Amino acid sequence: MFSVPPGTRALLFINAAVFLLQLSGMDLAAFALWPLGASSPDSPGFAPWQLLSYSFLHGSPLHLASNMFALWMFGSDVERVWGRNRFLTYYFTCVLSAAIAQLLVGWWTGSGAPTIGASGGVFGVLLAFGMMFPHRTILLIFPPIPMPAWLLVTLYGAFELYAGVTGAMGDVAHFAHLGGMLGGYLMIRYGRRWRR
Repeated sequence: MFSVPPGTRALLFINAAVFLLQLSGMDLAAFALWPLGASSPDSPGFAPWQLLSYSFLHGSPLHLASNMFALWMFGSDVERVWGRNRFLTYYFTCVLSAAIAQLLVGWWTGSGAPTIGASGGVFGVLLAFGMMFPHRTILLIFPPIPMPAWLLVTLYGAFELYAGVTGAMGDVAHFAHLGGMLGGYLMIRYGRRWRR
């Protein structure tokens, strides 16, 4: 039950290792996802590697712990079905689509703030879990309400859309989360068509 498949385990390890580098005081600002055109003495500006590297940075222990817990909880079962290579391809596709969504929203709103965190990939994994195991019961920590996985995914997606449109929790990249889910959904659909 508590065994972690290799791809998920590698992601957990790398995220934890990078966070230790952050805590050591190493300047990793150039690896955050900076908005297009953002350039100032305090901003290294956008670079192509940031489309993936931002996902290994986290702003606090709670930010890291919540993402890694969700990745372990949902990613382990998804990887067991798909295998390591397909799972990692899917995960980084979700990270990439989340980054593109965030860049578009940042360009539209004129935001100059960088984006960090694995949430885009994690939300994509959550979507895959909900599609694979729609009737598996998930017990939330708070509030402790059991619900089927498909309902959890639907509620999370609806909340992210609401929060993104209304500006609630403005320091959270809600559209990156939705971008991760969208990229994951498209990959699952196109993947099915390709296999046929």
